[in-house]
Amino acid sequence: MKMQQFLQLLNQQLTHWRRQSKALRRKGKLIRSPKGKSHRRKLLRTMLKNIFLFLSKTNEKSVSVAHRKHRRKQERALRSKIKSVKTNSSIYAVGLDWAYKQRYSVILAIAVLSLTGVIGHKLYNQTQLQVGNTAPQTITAPYTASIEDQKKTEAERKAVSNSSLQVLMIDARMNEQIKENLQQLLDDRNEIRTVAGAFPFFDPVVLSISTQRYLRSCPDSEWQAVLLAVKNSKNQQNRQTPPSSRSSSIAAPNQEPQPRTPPTPQKTKPVDFSQNTDFTQAVAELESYRLTTSEKNLSLLIAQISQTRQKYTQATAKLLKLETVSPEAVYEESLLLDLLDVEWEKTQRGIHQSTERILTQGIPQGLPKNILHDAVSLQLQTFVPEDAETLAKNLLLAVLKPNLEKDEEQTRQNAQKAAAGVPPVMVKVRYGKVIVKKGAQITAWNFEVLKHYHLIHREVKWQELVKLGGVIAIAIGIFVWVERHIDYELRQRDRLLVLLLTLSVPGAIAIGLPYTTWSALGLLLGSFYGHILGLTVVGLLLPILAISLDISKAALLAGVGGGILGSYIAQRLRSREELALLGVAIALTQGSIYLVVKILIGQAFGSTWYIVLREAGLFALSGLGWSVVALGLSPYLEKVFDLVTPIRLAELANPNRPLLKRLATETPGTFQHTLLVATLAEAAAKELGCNVELVRAGTLYHDIGKMHDPLSFIENQMGGGNKHDTEIKDPWKSAEIIKKHVTEGVVMARKHLLPTAIQAFIPEHQGTMLIAYFHHQAQQMAQSDPSLTVDDADFRYDGPIPQSRETGIVMLADSCEAALRSLEASAKPLGGKRSLKDVSTEQALAMLNNILRAKWQDNQLVDSGLTREEMSKIAQIFVDVWQQFHHKRIAYPKLKASNAVRNL
Repeated sequence: MKMQQFLQLLNQQLTHWRRQSKALRRKGKLIRSPKGKSHRRKLLRTMLKNIFLFLSKTNEKSVSVAHRKHRRKQERALRSKIKSVKTNSSIYAVGLDWAYKQRYSVILAIAVLSLTGVIGHKLYNQTQLQVGNTAPQTITAPYTASIEDQKKTEAERKAVSNSSLQVLMIDARMNEQIKENLQQLLDDRNEIRTVAGAFPFFDPVVLSISTQRYLRSCPDSEWQAVLLAVKNSKNQQNRQTPPSSRSSSIAAPNQEPQPRTPPTPQKTKPVDFSQNTDFTQAVAELESYRLTTSEKNLSLLIAQISQTRQKYTQATAKLLKLETVSPEAVYEESLLLDLLDVEWEKTQRGIHQSTERILTQGIPQGLPKNILHDAVSLQLQTFVPEDAETLAKNLLLAVLKPNLEKDEEQTRQNAQKAAAGVPPVMVKVRYGKVIVKKGAQITAWNFEVLKHYHLIHREVKWQELVKLGGVIAIAIGIFVWVERHIDYELRQRDRLLVLLLTLSVPGAIAIGLPYTTWSALGLLLGSFYGHILGLTVVGLLLPILAISLDISKAALLAGVGGGILGSYIAQRLRSREELALLGVAIALTQGSIYLVVKILIGQAFGSTWYIVLREAGLFALSGLGWSVVALGLSPYLEKVFDLVTPIRLAELANPNRPLLKRLATETPGTFQHTLLVATLAEAAAKELGCNVELVRAGTLYHDIGKMHDPLSFIENQMGGGNKHDTEIKDPWKSAEIIKKHVTEGVVMARKHLLPTAIQAFIPEHQGTMLIAYFHHQAQQMAQSDPSLTVDDADFRYDGPIPQSRETGIVMLADSCEAALRSLEASAKPLGGKRSLKDVSTEQALAMLNNILRAKWQDNQLVDSGLTREEMSKIAQIFVDVWQQFHHKRIAYPKLKASNAVRNL
């Protein structure tokens, strides 16, 4: 018992000293004042004195005189050892004291050095001699060597690359367009031939093809002359027929009457068509047909010829009209309408086949017209009838266009292969030859020679590094200022994580990776520490990298755009799925920004447009890839650096978590109590602007230690007997059992790897409060038994008291929930007439204010950050929530006993 009392006293003193030190640290003061040192010395002397007194009293009763001498010898050795340890520890204390005082400076120096070292990596190995500088002395060749003249080599390779043949590829869209235009021309001609009618229109045995072609297309004067010649031939055979009936006997029944021509003057001589062979042949074939058949059949033939001539005239007019609309095509009626139907079908097939072969071979840009005409003529000779070659050629030339375009990628590869095959231009430099004279300007060739002979001394550009370090120091100073003006208080491990994530961006650039980790940086910083800190880091890193590293501005802006989007939105999301969708948005943002910047600077046009599109796609994919990496690393970083994000808190608050499932199953009463406390605490946290997710998750785990002995807590006894009254009957032991739920809860939380922020709710929600019920029992027992002494430390929790506003709110909600539950129980006594409406809001509010006042006066909230003015506000919030849970209900009519039994 004495050992236990001594340890409790010691623990009390340590707790008091730790609370004072934390309070001073909150105010920005270090515990290094003379008063603090004297207090520590006094505490150390008291500890040693109590240890020696305790050891001496216990050993005097149980050891012999010989053993006492041995013990005194051990005590002297222990004193000397303590003295030496104290001396050594004082040296370490001085060092730790200095490190503690200068911790911000040390962290600042580490950040500046690391960032300067990574961003300024190119400044470590710079040459003293540069192209364009003046040589400090005359430098000669130390030995004979063959050195490549890179400038000449590059010039020759460039010439070979430029002279390499271009690789052409078929433009499929142009082919389709050509084929569509050709088909449109052929459809127009088919329509015209349909108007003209079938050809030949009569049996070629009776009327030859040439005669039918002549009769269909000859002028009206010749046609009338043909008719007249046929009639004259008939008159010579039948002299008896009156002249007035000769013309009518030849006219067809359906033939339209020819307009009467005015009488020709006697002096006009009629036209003689006898010299026209087509005319003579047509008259002869018609006369022959008349002789071999009847007059009626001849009349029908002449009528058919007249109808065909009308159709031919209509087709010719339409052809001329089409030629006016489309002047680029050459239309010749003798070529189109004079073809036989069979020949026209063959011509169309031949045109399609020739077009396919010509397009397959390809028509390059700038091809001379005569070459194209010759190629078309050669193709058509094989597939088109001879009479239709001119027409087919005109049709093809009207639609054919260049269908070959330059294959940029294949051309570039061929140029690279050709350039790679050019051997380097080697120049022999003999021993002792002057490379550069003193005072002369160093040329590119001089620099290459000096570099070959290792005569260019390299150095660290300290001045540039110092400038870069100064810029980085200013940026870190801005970051520190922002950090002190946000609600989130960073720990040393947090600053380390921010530094590591920041280093990832210039680190990726340093190893030559253009697709940097901006998206991962913004997503993780925004998720862990909020959008203000994330935007600050991204915004400060942008100008530093822009002025320090040789990086594409489009790539830099694209990455920064993804980082800004991730920083701004990440902490608002509440699931990994939403973060994954944010990764997709970041990818689209990076690709779009890269493309827009390239368009604005004019690099997205011309022959390199597809390269810009490819790079934009790669930037989008890189943004998505780094977002996936960030999502994969996020759970591990949360555990390694002990972080709590809204997503992790939401996962921890899932009732299917192992600890919460056990809590609901093994301690149902405690679980219900936990849910009510969480509801009260959430409402207060939301009103006071605290971390609601942290309060929710922390409250759900604050009483998990009660699972070690559920029946020791009244909410789990379910109306059964209280084991403290029936079995234990010892307030000291009962208090130890009650206190043990805190220590057991911490053990469970550590075993299940809960974050430190969640673990803090377990001891801090009780603080160092007094277990009043068993303390009162102990006092009553001490009054009846004077041998018993009651030490308040035996009935107080070990603490610590709440160290944050969140844990302070949970302490108040835990105490007030029990009071409100007891108030509800007292308002509904078994068999009584009182009801909950009898308890006024003022009574409940007064009771909660008394509880909160007691906690404040007991110094339980001095380290929490809650103010005295907020106590009344919290009490009002708790009462409002309690009233919402216990609102008035409709009074249902009472059923008679018989009806009730019948319904059951």
